[in-house]
Amino acid sequence: MSNNNDNAVFSGRWQIIALLLPTIFILVVFLYFPAWHSILMSFFRNNLFLGTRNFIGFENFKNLFIGPFAPAFIQSFFQTIVLGLLTVVIGLSLSLFLSYQANKNIKGAKIYRMLLIWPFAMSPAVAGTIFLFIFNPEVGVMNNLLEYLFSVKPRWLDSPILALMLVTFATVWKNLGYNIVFYLAAFQNISTEPLEAADIDGAGPFRKFFYILLPLLSPTTFFLLFTNLSYAFFETFGLIDILTSGGPVGPPGILDNTGITTTLMYKVFSDGFGGSSNMGFAAAEGFILLIMVGVFAYFQFRSMGKRVHYQG
Repeated sequence: MSNNNDNAVFSGRWQIIALLLPTIFILVVFLYFPAWHSILMSFFRNNLFLGTRNFIGFENFKNLFIGPFAPAFIQSFFQTIVLGLLTVVIGLSLSLFLSYQANKNIKGAKIYRMLLIWPFAMSPAVAGTIFLFIFNPEVGVMNNLLEYLFSVKPRWLDSPILALMLVTFATVWKNLGYNIVFYLAAFQNISTEPLEAADIDGAGPFRKFFYILLPLLSPTTFFLLFTNLSYAFFETFGLIDILTSGGPVGPPGILDNTGITTTLMYKVFSDGFGGSSNMGFAAAEGFILLIMVGVFAYFQFRSMGKRVHYQG
């Protein structure tokens, strides 16, 4: 009888530990220690430029919800959720549609797929700069076209609603290639047998898409839902900083506490490195953002996890 240890890839426990050490080191230095240090910092009034540090307990968290700083934080909190939902709904719907079309066996399909994917290769700063030139109110390509066709020149960066639309559009466009890569791979791994059986039963394109393809794509959608939400919460900083710098301020009395495109991630940066430079207050905001992502992840797995259909 052969011993199962004969087929073992690693000969001993220390070899496994040695191979894991580089990964563990990177996680501890660049993830766990900064996260723990940020949580500790949220209990202090810490000025980055003055170098002062005073323990104040939960006062930073109290100031997030009560006091003069609360309205701006609460507004940015809800704006983060709105941007996240818009990014997920529009981004996944558009990515699914484009992937479905790009998966068809047509001439030049590889070129179309490459053109759909390449925006993801750009950094957020580069993507933001491109949109800044395209939607420049005075010399932008978009306004020149709109003026020629309709004699209008919208102030994209000055109007709160237009600025929010522009940031949402840029966010969706930047992450489009990422979603398409996964959806294309999912489409190409779907077995043809269920579709052939649907054709025999006389099912039309609409029924095949919504009753066969969508359930089979649910694992990919489940994964992309969380990654897109995380992307909207954390990785839109570069786009917002280049395009709007968190502004403009909305209508007085409604959205005038902070800029309409100020998300929690951008507010953490502005509070920590600008103005009062209170790193403790910014750390408390970052901790709330971390909790918010965790809550979204929990409800996503709880509500959608059982509906995901994996092919047998």
